[in-house]
Amino acid sequence: MNRVDLHTHSDKSDGSLTPTQLVDHAAELGISAIALTDHDTTEGVDEAISRGFKKGVMVVPGVELSSEYQGQDVHIVGLCIDHHDYDFCKKLNEFVDSRDNRNRKMCAKLTEAGMPVDYDELRETYTDSVITRAHYARFMCDKGYVKSPKEAFERYIGDHCPYFIPREKVTPMDAIKLILSADGIPVLAHPLLYGFGKERLDSLVSELKDSGLVALEAQYSTYSDADERDMRTVANKYKLLISGGSDFHGAAKPGLELGTGYGHLCVQESVLNTLLRYKRNLHKTKV
Repeated sequence: MNRVDLHTHSDKSDGSLTPTQLVDHAAELGISAIALTDHDTTEGVDEAISRGFKKGVMVVPGVELSSEYQGQDVHIVGLCIDHHDYDFCKKLNEFVDSRDNRNRKMCAKLTEAGMPVDYDELRETYTDSVITRAHYARFMCDKGYVKSPKEAFERYIGDHCPYFIPREKVTPMDAIKLILSADGIPVLAHPLLYGFGKERLDSLVSELKDSGLVALEAQYSTYSDADERDMRTVANKYKLLISGGSDFHGAAKPGLELGTGYGHLCVQESVLNTLLRYKRNLHKTKV
């Protein structure tokens, strides 16, 4: 039985492996296909696809977009996107600019508090990566300001912590439209992580379906069997396809392995085949 992983990250955002290393790791584990879904960037996709051809691993072009719904983060994964689409790439660059503005303010705030974080040094340390809070946490740990990245999040830069500055975000509906504009498949990522409760989550999925949501991440590293059944029920209710992935970040998420998550995750190749068949059929209707 071939396994796939449709939610992974490289060092182009907040993962620890390069796109090449990520594909090599997938090959070592016998994973037949992965989707590279870095945060707000597709910079590593071409490298991963090229390596995938050499290693016999199919690489699905993807992205994970951060959005905001009723004051809370909601992530939309885009699969099978045209990652060279001009307008799509232009919009992603605007997301990066928004992150940069936020990052400069956070650097200033941390520095004023006696934990100097120079923005240029931060950028130089993580060259070619979209800077996220995970990079701050590692940087602060290396500087000796905290004992672990976990402490950085819990005391300083996590949501609602004193030195966290939120950046401007699109709505999940806008994220879906952007993915659709790049001929991609929009997926609601890890829906149970938002802690919405059954009714509020149902309301969110209903709204997103009306905006063009195609799939729901019903298989995920932290889900129990009961969680997966619940997510499949929601997907069936709204006639959504199923996706699944580990949200692998390498060393940035210790103990979470590619393909298997925390040990029990198994996304079968048939999940990807269904998504690919949906896209092929969609193309036929457009012709």
